Amino acid sequence: MARQAGLVAHAVQLAADLQRARERLVLAREEERRRLRRDLHDGVGPTLASLFQRLDTAGQLIPGDPDAAVIMVERLKEQMKITIADIRRLVYALRPPVLDELGLISALREHATTAAPAHLQVSIEASQEIPPLPAAIEVAVYRIVLEALTNVERHAHAQTCLIRLTLPTAGSLSLEILDDGSGLPEKYHAGVGLTSMRERAAELGGECQITSRRAGGTQIRVLLPIPKE
Repeated sequence: MARQAGLVAHAVQLAADLQRARERLVLAREEERRRLRRDLHDGVGPTLASLFQRLDTAGQLIPGDPDAAVIMVERLKEQMKITIADIRRLVYALRPPVLDELGLISALREHATTAAPAHLQVSIEASQEIPPLPAAIEVAVYRIVLEALTNVERHAHAQTCLIRLTLPTAGSLSLEILDDGSGLPEKYHAGVGLTSMRERAAELGGECQITSRRAGGTQIRVLLPIPKE
């Protein structure tokens, strides 16, 4: 029995070590994405924009066949526009710029104000004690909320939705999303959206529970640990 108990304890320890390693990996990845976004936005972007302007001048100065030169330069300009648009999409995929521009809470309020349909009233409550969060947690919360609001708009037929951020303990962040819609059916298959919410929480060592409310509607509760510095 002692030998078996030792094996179980060792397996539990390995699982805990693996989870901590996954959390460190995700945190490091999101911090690196933040750095890459800054480098792309502040370095490559202005360089390409400047090159775009110089191509205009070059088109007017190229001797020989000016008509053909102008046509070539115009084509290059279109290619540059596409390249710049691709870089902007890449930047947004790395980390939503609105998080750096407004912060998490203001970014959520901005989205709720501009993207929610007229029939859906979205309100956001946030504890004033919420500290600056790691990049990985900000991205996870932002993406989960946007996915949840998309589901509310498409499937819930709700009139109100409440998003609440609190600190149940000093080392954890709680996210609740409550709507007054039709709730979950008795038997349902979790689609890509619900699965991605659970996966984002699990990557950070947290959990995501999705249940029907007794008063009607759906409750999403996400609990994420806040790593110490």
